[in-house]
Amino acid sequence: MSTILFVVSAARSWTLADGTTHPTGFWAEELLTPYRLLTAAGHRIDIATPGGRLPVADPASLRDGDAEALAAIPGLDSPLVLSAVDVAAYDAVFYPGGHGPMEDLAVDADSAALVSATLTAERPLALVCHGLAALLPARTASGEPVVAGRRLTAFSDEEERQGGLADRAPFLLESALRAQGAAVVVTEPWGDHVLVDGALITGQNPQSSGATANALLEALA
Repeated sequence: MSTILFVVSAARSWTLADGTTHPTGFWAEELLTPYRLLTAAGHRIDIATPGGRLPVADPASLRDGDAEALAAIPGLDSPLVLSAVDVAAYDAVFYPGGHGPMEDLAVDADSAALVSATLTAERPLALVCHGLAALLPARTASGEPVVAGRRLTAFSDEEERQGGLADRAPFLLESALRAQGAAVVVTEPWGDHVLVDGALITGQNPQSSGATANALLEALA
């Protein structure tokens, strides 16, 4: 059995380019589906957020039964403080998405250090959809972006456009990752798409949640 750290956004809104805010949080499917698959395989999961703040699901992501299922997850209502987490105590790290990470994890120094340490140790690091925003502030020991030269996928600019927020977004995730030197590969919008580059496992969108978790299971096997 492995112990996996879920790093979850604690943001409740996303500040748009015009200064207005868009209600958000983590995307329910991107937490629930991996949680179910990983725990069903016998793995233990701890949950941490910036400041230990209570995370909330994006209301738009909730389907029938999701709220009840989330309420039953141990630790989601009392997350660990991210800055106090010893990443070496975990066999793998997972980041669900939702627009929340675009607000907090995209600039969080504690998360960035955790990402860098995980990749340096070559322990599995899996991120799905907007969860990849957590890669943006992470740097190597030499100060380079950790994504430079890495092959990965992420929520695409086209998916952001189809979702209706691209024109108001302070930045687009796919473009921001490309600007840091990542080799971003995206497929048709809303298709199941996962890429594995060494210890780095990335999924494009909510539809890729299960496949991302399965890739993490393979890495832990």
